[in-house]
Amino acid sequence: MTMTTRTKIKEVLKGAFINQTINVKGWVRTFRNNSFIAINDGSCINNIQAVVNFETTNPETLKRITPGACVGVTGTLVPSQGKGQTVEIIVSEIEIYGDAESDVTKPNSYPLQPKAHSLEFLREIAHLRFRTNTFGAVFRVRHTLAYAIHKFFNDKGFVYLHTPIITSSDAEGAGEMFRVSTLDLKNPPLNEQGDIDYKQDFFGKATNLTVSGQLEGELGAMAFSDVYTFGPTFRAENSNTTRHLAEFWMIEPEMAFFDLNDNMVLAEEMLKYVINYALEKNKEDIEFLSQRLIDEEKQKPQAERSELSLLEKLNFCLSHEFAKITYTEAIEILKESNHNKKKKFQYLIEGWGADLQSEHERYLVEKHFKKPVILTDYPKDIKAFYMRQNDDGKTVRAMDILFPGIGEIIGGSQREERLEKLETRMAEMHIPAEDLNWYLDTRRFGACPHSGFGLGFERLVLFVTGMTNIRDVIAFPRTPNNCEF
Repeated sequence: MTMTTRTKIKEVLKGAFINQTINVKGWVRTFRNNSFIAINDGSCINNIQAVVNFETTNPETLKRITPGACVGVTGTLVPSQGKGQTVEIIVSEIEIYGDAESDVTKPNSYPLQPKAHSLEFLREIAHLRFRTNTFGAVFRVRHTLAYAIHKFFNDKGFVYLHTPIITSSDAEGAGEMFRVSTLDLKNPPLNEQGDIDYKQDFFGKATNLTVSGQLEGELGAMAFSDVYTFGPTFRAENSNTTRHLAEFWMIEPEMAFFDLNDNMVLAEEMLKYVINYALEKNKEDIEFLSQRLIDEEKQKPQAERSELSLLEKLNFCLSHEFAKITYTEAIEILKESNHNKKKKFQYLIEGWGADLQSEHERYLVEKHFKKPVILTDYPKDIKAFYMRQNDDGKTVRAMDILFPGIGEIIGGSQREERLEKLETRMAEMHIPAEDLNWYLDTRRFGACPHSGFGLGFERLVLFVTGMTNIRDVIAFPRTPNNCEF
């Protein structure tokens, strides 16, 4: 059998090959009336319809055209006579590359039959869920967002820095880290105090999977001025919520000579850039996901429905300049709100010092300001050691960017460049200075004002796709008691 060079379905559907012989390859979505094959190759959300002549096609071949089977077809592209597509292929040759058992009564049958499947079910077969419209759209959008982030920083002259995945430092001071060790778990070596002797481990000290590339990123900023990291990070937090993963990706730029205001400007510009880029490059995917969300919302009680569609929410963030207020101002707004007074918040705001929850952040964005919000100048007691302290002795130059439907999407700060202040704060928080001597060197040798922020990539993908569970925007989620694939 001879086939012409393959053309991706995305290009075929543009209609440039009318009345030409073309070849497409992909996976069967449906096969109707022994004639109409819907084929998808993942290049776009739409299928191409291929029409076979069941009277002249080998009956054994027809039996093998089932959902999930991999096929290649050659034929003439013509305007479609039916509804639902503008063009179709009149098949002259067909080749089946891989079969898929479609009889659900038989073992190892293809689980993605032509019907609606719940997201919970699809998580159980995450290795196959890419073949559905929903997850095809989600992961094409994820790809575009990743590319847009690299393009944004590259075009601004940033250096992309690969920071280590294995580290001996805890950037956040949270302590919820995955241990990395080659020691015999059944019989680890012990020191004189009876503790595990990590000096005999591979690295000669206790090491973990990183929770952040920020500290190493700061080292790069002290030489290149502007750097960013984009890599996997890990938290051993035993949480099974729709917002938590044990393995996720972070974008962390660090900029020398940036104060907090510069930091806010860059973060807002970046978010608007990547959202707009996805809207331009993944128009059909996002329209599909928006309609999916509308259909899903119809199943909810009126009071629980979102006020904005996905497309409205994305454009909402693009069309508004972000509101900028201090934590102190936010606490006052929340404390005096009817929501708080009528005890509609799960966590009531009683006064200054409260650690804001997602419900408070969303209230500020969706109810009070009706635009994205940047909160600044948080109490130092609820923030990390490396944030620059304000002159009031109570607050730090921190910032969080809050989005509708999701709450915090970016967290950042101006970094503390003053050696004495940083050492004092580390001592207060019981962070051993000797373990971070290399970090303190950036304050000893040519220190300068500098700032940075962290964007959880899955949070961004969650927002742009409208998905409601973070496990649905990463290919193979890692969560407590779950490390499949």
